[in-house]
Amino acid sequence: MEMLQDAFMQRSLLAALLIGITAPAVGVYLVQRRQALMGDGIGHVAMTGVGLGFLLNTSPIWMATLVAIAGSVVMELIRTYGKARGDLALALLFYGGMAGGVLLINLSPTGSNAKLSSFLFGSLSLVSPEDVVTIAVLAAFVILVTVGLRRQLFAVSQDEGFARVTGLPVRLLNLLIAVTAAVTVTVAMRVVGLLLVSALMVVPVAAAQQLARSFRATFVLAVAIGTVVTLSGTTASYYQDLPPGATIVLLAIGVFIALTALAGPLARRRARAAVTATAVCDAKVPAGRRPSDDVKV
Repeated sequence: MEMLQDAFMQRSLLAALLIGITAPAVGVYLVQRRQALMGDGIGHVAMTGVGLGFLLNTSPIWMATLVAIAGSVVMELIRTYGKARGDLALALLFYGGMAGGVLLINLSPTGSNAKLSSFLFGSLSLVSPEDVVTIAVLAAFVILVTVGLRRQLFAVSQDEGFARVTGLPVRLLNLLIAVTAAVTVTVAMRVVGLLLVSALMVVPVAAAQQLARSFRATFVLAVAIGTVVTLSGTTASYYQDLPPGATIVLLAIGVFIALTALAGPLARRRARAAVTATAVCDAKVPAGRRPSDDVKV
């Protein structure tokens, strides 16, 4: 294929593959915890890290990772302890992170609005070999956590009270979910963009939930959907000169709509099958063994 002959597309497809795996893998826990918009907030905070990276002439991805991790920890602490004014504190954190990023990147001698736009919405041509190495390292961490600790993370996401009773370190696991989400945001920002990464963490999971009937099935199907839409969106961006982030997210939404339309008839078919199975079981019970025949009047 012509596309695979270009070095930057090889890097972009590899980055897209890693993003397609990691974003839904973290998103399934966020959706379970009803924190679907957490990735969006971390993306705002990560902008300050991008600006610091340009200002200090260091890697924007690594700097964004550090700042996003710090922001995610603060967000988790606010969620835990900020009962009355927690929503206001989170709003200040989100908007302050975005404003700080815009200011810092414009103060940097190497920063520009074009570079800022590439981090906000993603850019295939700017994925460098160093970026691929960074994304691979961070993605390995995310996969290790989300797969290796899936039972513990699911327990905490499902019911914190029950997880605490069973002896799990709930506070530590909550912080680990927040940190993993922050790492995922910075992994995806080169291809999807900081403003759209939250959609890739949530939409494939929502689409998988239309068909899957267990957490494991939801996890596997969400990762499969994420992988397909990121690779398809990246390919379409190359041939049609489309913005990669927007293309990937719209494809994910299209899959969600299609699976939602399919879920209704499938649910009715399952219900009819269950009724038929019950009727067959009742028919196989001998009449002389039915409880009603043993009752003496």
